[in-house]
Amino acid sequence: MGGRRRTQKAKDGARNAAETVSAAVAGPVEGEFEIDTGLARLERDRYSSTGWVLYVNGVPSSHVDLAEPARLDFEYMRWIAALMRARFDPSGFGERKLRALHLGGGACSMARWVHATYEARQVVVELDGRLAEYVRDWFDLPRAPLLRVRQGEAGAVLASLTENTRDVVIRDVFAGDATPAALTGEATARDADRVLDAGGVYIVNCGDGPDLANFRREAGVLRSVFAHVVAVADPAMFKGRRRGNVIIACSQEPVVADAAAAGMRRELLGGGVPAAYWDEAKVGTFAG
Repeated sequence: MGGRRRTQKAKDGARNAAETVSAAVAGPVEGEFEIDTGLARLERDRYSSTGWVLYVNGVPSSHVDLAEPARLDFEYMRWIAALMRARFDPSGFGERKLRALHLGGGACSMARWVHATYEARQVVVELDGRLAEYVRDWFDLPRAPLLRVRQGEAGAVLASLTENTRDVVIRDVFAGDATPAALTGEATARDADRVLDAGGVYIVNCGDGPDLANFRREAGVLRSVFAHVVAVADPAMFKGRRRGNVIIACSQEPVVADAAAAGMRRELLGGGVPAAYWDEAKVGTFAG
């Protein structure tokens, strides 16, 4: 018993020391940090001198490369990036900046990529205010108005926003390994549709198991709101052989134009984990 108490005391001391260093020195520091929703842990990437991995309550949440904001280490984020590039030509906006809303922030990896690719105007909604403060200190995020981090519950913030004010809404919210059920229903999908401008795209990260029950249900909900729904995942995931992520993208206009589809498919096949693209006909057949 005494040994366990001493071990816990040592862990608490190391955690407090890491938080003190982080508060005094701008930039990332390895350690464990108390946050509003539990415990965050920041570790150096063993394979990159400028990379960092953020864990939230023991679950890998984000990877950030300080030297390369356009680098995405998590495969599902690469799939989101491929869909966005196919839908929104980075050279096609001119002075009119892409407007992006992120539901779920983590270390703002996706927001850093969007900034590096589009120099967009972005809002990141993060439930955990203390985590958001740490991320600001650690990773030198773009400042407002290019990037604003707003503390709040994703669904409530989305419902409060003005219609036709975003080009893309990305939902990447997890409590543990699952998205809160309230964010997967029709009400949230309709709020996303209302907030999106003409031609806008709603992209969701759907965590699922081999039965693909979450994907089937969410695809059905999204098809009831949006005219066009497509999906990306690795082939083993689509075949029901593993647990992982399915990225679903939807819009009132075709998500990926025919002219861009071939290039996007090649990009998806070229990653560390090659991915398959399901067009709206295949998603429709699957969702029934």
